[in-house]
Amino acid sequence: MTTSTRGAAKTPAVLVLEDGRIFRGRAYGAVGETFGEAVFSTGMTGYQETLTDPSYDRQIVVATAPQIGNTGWNDEDDESGRIWVSGYVVRDPARVPSNWRAKRSLDDELERQGVVGISGIDTRALTRHLRERGSMRAGVFSGEAIAAEPELLARVQAQPHMKGASLYEEVATKEAYVVPAVGEKRFTVAAVDLGIKGMTPHRMAERGIEVHVLPATATAEDIYAVGPDGVFFSNGPGDPATADGPVALMTAVLERRTPLFGICFGNQILGRALGFGTYKLKYGHRGINQPVQDRTTGKVEVTAHNHGFAVDAPLDRVSDTEFGRAEVSHVCLNDDVVEGLQLLDQPAFSVQYHPEAAAGPHDAAYLFDRFVSLMEGQRA
Repeated sequence: MTTSTRGAAKTPAVLVLEDGRIFRGRAYGAVGETFGEAVFSTGMTGYQETLTDPSYDRQIVVATAPQIGNTGWNDEDDESGRIWVSGYVVRDPARVPSNWRAKRSLDDELERQGVVGISGIDTRALTRHLRERGSMRAGVFSGEAIAAEPELLARVQAQPHMKGASLYEEVATKEAYVVPAVGEKRFTVAAVDLGIKGMTPHRMAERGIEVHVLPATATAEDIYAVGPDGVFFSNGPGDPATADGPVALMTAVLERRTPLFGICFGNQILGRALGFGTYKLKYGHRGINQPVQDRTTGKVEVTAHNHGFAVDAPLDRVSDTEFGRAEVSHVCLNDDVVEGLQLLDQPAFSVQYHPEAAAGPHDAAYLFDRFVSLMEGQRA
């Protein structure tokens, strides 16, 4: 529930964590109340792309960078049609945005879309708390929504957990649409939308790919009706253990040996289709400065992440699966979390992070070229 009011910066606000830790600050954006899983993102910039990423559905995002909002809000950098985060937590919001592309302030956009936030709290202390205790349910309350602390804590603890949450259908497109190739059309790709970011089909279109974006409820018949040279499974929110439908759909694609590429949630879906399990990370990877090694080349990339779940696959050996041999292709250098998978006997691979570079960096853009190479090889 939110109520938009001007002068929110002077309105008291409180952040309540499910373990009883409380932070007090000022309202930022809309005034009211909101609930979600409290997570932290380490990007120093790119907040517009973060806030509009559907993978952040039902999450209260804590910005670890102390100053947020300096570049305002523009009309070009949204990754979807709306802000998806449940709430936003910042330390020192910009008083006046300064960027030639800005159309309004971040505060104004949060208020316009009814997103409840809080500013003026010690986000470093909050981040350290989440690192030690793990991501957890939380609530932000401001204005008339503030009540006695025991009551607020009880309301937070009554909220559902992220583990076991099935969210991808609620963020995905309801109708199929086409992103045309830029320049000469070379390939057709069917992209299953589980929470896709707008830049992803654009990166494929730049490579001469006509992208048919399909709803999360698409069937194998829907995929092959577009005559695809390749199939893509997108990023998305929630627990991959609930995604039985997408796993069955990817299994059907693997059985036909169609070139396949998955990102983030798509990586977890591939892991499940290959027989691996998934698990919830303590506090996840979120931000645009995460180090990953491509084990096929030895190259280290700085990458963009947004995931709270991971694939449980062995790092030290090749695995035998229903679809041939599989191996871990990428690994996070911070904690050895699986960041990519590839099949060795048919054209299929995935990564856990975001190579579309929205917002940055561009180190992993080659993965779209790798997908093109798979389709070229299949066609040959």
